[in-house]
Amino acid sequence: MPIEALKFGQYYHVYNRGNNGENLFKQQRNYPYFMKQYAKHILPIAETFAYCLLPNHFHLAIRTRTEEEQAHYWATEIQPYAKETARFKLREPSNGFQNLFIGYTKAINKAVGRTGSLFEKPFHRKRVDSMGYLTTLIVYIHQNPQNHGLIGDFRDWRWSSFGALRSARPTKIERDTVLSWFGNQHLLDDAHENEVDMTKIEPLLFDD
Repeated sequence: MPIEALKFGQYYHVYNRGNNGENLFKQQRNYPYFMKQYAKHILPIAETFAYCLLPNHFHLAIRTRTEEEQAHYWATEIQPYAKETARFKLREPSNGFQNLFIGYTKAINKAVGRTGSLFEKPFHRKRVDSMGYLTTLIVYIHQNPQNHGLIGDFRDWRWSSFGALRSARPTKIERDTVLSWFGNQHLLDDAHENEVDMTKIEPLLFDD
């Protein structure tokens, strides 16, 4: 059964992993490079509420922008720094992710001398249709490194949005929105204290 393309203005859990379990991030420098490419390809088409990058897969909680929101983002965040001849072009959300994967794969292949696709196709996505699901999903995403035994405390994992949500530094994460969903910073921390009951978000999970 074909996977439905991402729709405009919808919340999603997006997930992808390396082909045959291959690591997506070969070296530490690959993580910031991926996030740089993420900002280029995904921020124009989606808001990001949480992310976590692990060696062979990643998780995202996003909301795709509407057509009008894409145009507004372009006018405020891209046009002021673009060439005078640049014009807004509406992007299909799914294509934004495909461009991210293609561009990142080309760079990694060149760097390590490999060929072929690095990511599984198609990438996995599940629509989030309730706020309860969404806030629980955010906690689940942040706890992933600890759940996979990569680190003793997920709070210390560098490549997730948890630190950005607890910081006052500028961020591309929709921090104010996320904090408003939990209530405040203290309640956000409290929500992350306990393990997620997987049965509460089972419809949103993937086999990773």
